[in-house]
Amino acid sequence: MAVRATREVVFDAPPEAILDVLADIEAMPSWSALYRKTTVLDRYPDGRPRRVQATLRLMGITDTEILEYHWGRHWVVWDAEETFQQRGQHVEYNLTPEGDRTRVRFDVVVDPFAPVPGFLVKRAKKIVLHSATERLRERVMSSARAE
Repeated sequence: MAVRATREVVFDAPPEAILDVLADIEAMPSWSALYRKTTVLDRYPDGRPRRVQATLRLMGITDTEILEYHWGRHWVVWDAEETFQQRGQHVEYNLTPEGDRTRVRFDVVVDPFAPVPGFLVKRAKKIVLHSATERLRERVMSSARAE
């Protein structure tokens, strides 16, 4: 059965700054506790990643995924091919400008191969949502300060 998680937060940054951090695939392991290694396999003509190989570790389980990215003006979506641990995965970031701020909605759907006990799902969701929103926020803000 698919596992879904969603979180919505507001960043003190424009959508472009958030998408730039998400597009910097090679830096992802430095700010996301989930990612161990990331490699861009190919890019779109504008330089944004199209296919990415990512090695993740969550609650002691390591998996390597091939991710297919799609980019819009205020959104990014990626889907994972089937792996040893999951039938598939779909992730979305939807960004809504609100003046000098941006409302960030993160959605993830994972279809694991085997049933996962509820308490582990709850803990995994907490880790994933924290990394996908709060750690992303920290990276966006530190990138803005560095400029």
